[in-house]
Amino acid sequence: VWHGVAGPQGGEYPAVTLTITKKPGENAIDVANAVMRRAESLRNTIIPASVDFAETRNYGLTADDKAKQLIQKLLFATAAVVALVFIALGRREAAIVGVAVILTLTVTLFASWAWGFTLNRVSLFALIFSIGILVDDAIVVVENVHRHLAMNNSAQNLEADPNTAGHEAVSHAPPDLLSIIPRAVDEVGGPTILATFTVIAALLPMAFVSGLMGPYMAPIPINASMGMLLSLAIAFMVTPWLARLWLKALPHSGQGEGGLAARLGTIFERVFAPLLAAEGGAAKRRLLWFGLAALIAVSLLLPALGWVVLKMLPFDNKSEFQVVVDMPAGTPLEKTAAVLQELGAHLARQPEVLNYQAYAGVAAPINFNGLVRQYYLRAGGEVGDMQVNLAPKTQRKEPSHAI
Repeated sequence: VWHGVAGPQGGEYPAVTLTITKKPGENAIDVANAVMRRAESLRNTIIPASVDFAETRNYGLTADDKAKQLIQKLLFATAAVVALVFIALGRREAAIVGVAVILTLTVTLFASWAWGFTLNRVSLFALIFSIGILVDDAIVVVENVHRHLAMNNSAQNLEADPNTAGHEAVSHAPPDLLSIIPRAVDEVGGPTILATFTVIAALLPMAFVSGLMGPYMAPIPINASMGMLLSLAIAFMVTPWLARLWLKALPHSGQGEGGLAARLGTIFERVFAPLLAAEGGAAKRRLLWFGLAALIAVSLLLPALGWVVLKMLPFDNKSEFQVVVDMPAGTPLEKTAAVLQELGAHLARQPEVLNYQAYAGVAAPINFNGLVRQYYLRAGGEVGDMQVNLAPKTQRKEPSHAI
């Protein structure tokens, strides 16, 4: 085992790799920081001055970076949903949806903690994966309350107009929200419940996957299912209450002549009217079908032509990669070590490489890739591993898979 440092001042040095694994439930970031602080405190005391040490892998730092990225995406997704509701319905409806989403995420995280899951990349991905579904219930309820209020206002305006009613204008009291909101929620209650449980039925079987991937994938269906159930409860209890408080005396501009609904209606009419016309509509519909068929055919050709790569997981721009060396059976250890040294000399000349660790005849410390492919079972004179550490992705132009 040896450690190689890239660059003009680099070189190769005999090394010992010390792997430290956290206990279940512990915070990987805190453990990694504590280990490095402890190692620094031992320098020039327990660790002699002639012995140097370097951090070659810090999955706590990786987890922290990924968690921050996922949290940013979660906040962006929530803000995008609220902004869309604001544009389509109004600021008060957007505020109701925003409160419902934040409350749903908070309660879901608490339920996830109570279930025994930690806040990690998988659980955060589950929330991002289901954010579009979590907001559906609240949006459906708020939009239907909004629609009923607009219909009530329109009916009152017609009754108050002497030109349409045929009598003198009469005054009416404001809409009775206590009667409108239950009716609006009841109208969409059944379909919303059915849609929620349909999605749960599609996701939940993933929680029963066995084997190596079972515990790894379990937080996704469980967190998403819990979040959907909680969002359904919040949509039927908290959202109507907030609508009762915030939607009274609200001018419904989205339904007016100059509102967004009117503009969207004009766009839809221009697009679909030619397709539905009695004269010439059939030909245009056939042309539309041919166009859709052509697009589907082109999309199916993309993987065949190599323009789209089919993978189980997307490329991830990591700061490390592993080189696995398999020499012919019976190769002596010295020859395998010589091959690894040649590879190391080449890697040391690459500007993106910081350092590397070479293992001849033994397996490198286990990582997720090695766990899946059982690299930890590799041993013998003909096998070798190299752990290559790259500069941070902010300091290089090429992604790791291109390097």
